[in-house]
Amino acid sequence: MAAPSMGGVSLPRGNGQTVRLPRGASLTDLAEKIGAQPAALVTALFHLGEMVTATQSVNDETLQLLGAEIDWDIQVVSPEDEDRELLETFDLTFGDEGDEEDWEARPPVVTVMGHVDHGKTKLLDALRHTNVVSREAGGITQHIGAYQIVTELEHNERPITFIDTPGHESFTAMRARGAKVTDIVVLVVAADDGVMPQTVEALNHAQAADVPIVVAVNKIDKEGANPAKIRQQLTEYGLVAEEYGGDTMFVDVSATTRQGLDELLTAILLTADASLDLRANTEQDPQGVVIEGKLDKGRGPVATVLVQRGTLRQGDSIVAGDAYGRVRSLLDEHGNKLKEALPARPVQVVGLTSVPRAGDTFLVVEEDRVARQIADRRQARIRNAQNASMRKRISLEDLDAALKENRQLNLIIKGDNSGTVEALEEALMKIEVSDDISLRVIHRGVGGITKSDIDLALADDVIVLGFNVRAEGQATELANREGVDVRYYSVIYQAIEEIEAALKGMLKPEYEEVALGSAEVREVFRVPRIGNVAGSIVRSGTITRNSKARLVRDGVVVADNLTVESLRRFKDDVTEVREGYECGIGLGSFNDIKVEDVIETFEMREKPRA
Repeated sequence: MAAPSMGGVSLPRGNGQTVRLPRGASLTDLAEKIGAQPAALVTALFHLGEMVTATQSVNDETLQLLGAEIDWDIQVVSPEDEDRELLETFDLTFGDEGDEEDWEARPPVVTVMGHVDHGKTKLLDALRHTNVVSREAGGITQHIGAYQIVTELEHNERPITFIDTPGHESFTAMRARGAKVTDIVVLVVAADDGVMPQTVEALNHAQAADVPIVVAVNKIDKEGANPAKIRQQLTEYGLVAEEYGGDTMFVDVSATTRQGLDELLTAILLTADASLDLRANTEQDPQGVVIEGKLDKGRGPVATVLVQRGTLRQGDSIVAGDAYGRVRSLLDEHGNKLKEALPARPVQVVGLTSVPRAGDTFLVVEEDRVARQIADRRQARIRNAQNASMRKRISLEDLDAALKENRQLNLIIKGDNSGTVEALEEALMKIEVSDDISLRVIHRGVGGITKSDIDLALADDVIVLGFNVRAEGQATELANREGVDVRYYSVIYQAIEEIEAALKGMLKPEYEEVALGSAEVREVFRVPRIGNVAGSIVRSGTITRNSKARLVRDGVVVADNLTVESLRRFKDDVTEVREGYECGIGLGSFNDIKVEDVIETFEMREKPRA
């Protein structure tokens, strides 16, 4: 049954039927699903005030707007559901398979969270006898790392896997991902500082993921440390210490003096044994999650992955997000080669075709061909979703103005690992300056800034951001020659502040009126060839020649946009007259001046943006 025509075009009515589309689908994709002509859908959207081509990625709101108009229930499939459907086409699933008899005990995966500068990385540093902090810019963790520590409980060696998440608030998405792959959260709170905004934020992520929490009260060796105050503050957020009758273990520690570290490891294992059934199937096809990805100069793309099920071995065909390849080698956190990785083991995988993103799932398939097909489809899905999200909705009324002036800041972001790039992009996209200014990331990637990045920047008038990476060889020469703006950062705060300043610089200047002075008219003189001159006394401020002025009579503005064209004291021309002095003021061709009028002078100054 055809719908009533929209602009002379008929469309098939859905009568409330459901049609499922992936995120970032085009009108051509929708047309294939409902048996319509793409051109007819373009016309329909045009009449709804949206300018979209047939092959352009369309955002969720626009698809649903069109669906409501032609009576189709358009459901945009989430990336997770789409991925699940994709895997089902290859007879693959993500999750535990097989009998419980095949399941074996595995180590707990622990995520360390807390406020910036409360000593999370120093605590891990003390546990691992290594020095991570010295390699981090500004002592702030800029990306995720994973390590396994072996401790002893009741004369048995027990491994624990730690994930160190960044402390900066703009890495919220990565921190949330950390909570999704974790079994236990260690919430680090400084005893001399107390509960801070990011402490609460981390706590909310942990509680949303429904995982047990162990609180490490750090820096107890510092002056002013008050562990009891921390216990009291956290009761307000539902964390009640065991000594207060609750079920949360609190451990007082010092990363500097190594006090309480053994007790912390014991508390983690006791919490795991009491609250969790930590087992995994070691025999199924390996699956897990990418913790971070980076581009290594000697080894190419390297992904740190956490195996969640199965046993990952050298030579396996692996697909991680939109990257694929054959596992050339497996390395532990110290760079030692491993033959296999069991569940809850973090390992570095070498052999992928590209760098996967932090939080991507990985799985092992039987053939390289299948891995490549899955990766290609995921790439297309991600690209479509990005195109849809980048498109700014423009109504027909706004189209003319948008074509006249495109006020948009384009960026290319390159970083040392995928988690950092993604988090930096998210932080930058949250900057709000004005509705008429937009920020667009046209390319992001892992590794040094290349000549192709600079070529892309030239084509689209782009600023290139390098985070912990530099421009390579010819790229530097080309950027200098062509004047491409390449900026380097090692701490995320600086990048956010500078881009925000750049966006504010693109705004049209705002002006505010600043009063300069006011004068009361005592007498009006008629001067030949000049007109009326107001004999006045300056009541406040300063009257300046060539300044803007208005005339006020009985509290009402008689004339605005006037100019003080002449200013005299007795017979002399002057540039300004101060408060308490008499003067003659000429307002050009404006002659309607009466005794007791007030002349107010002012100037328009550019207003600094907040």
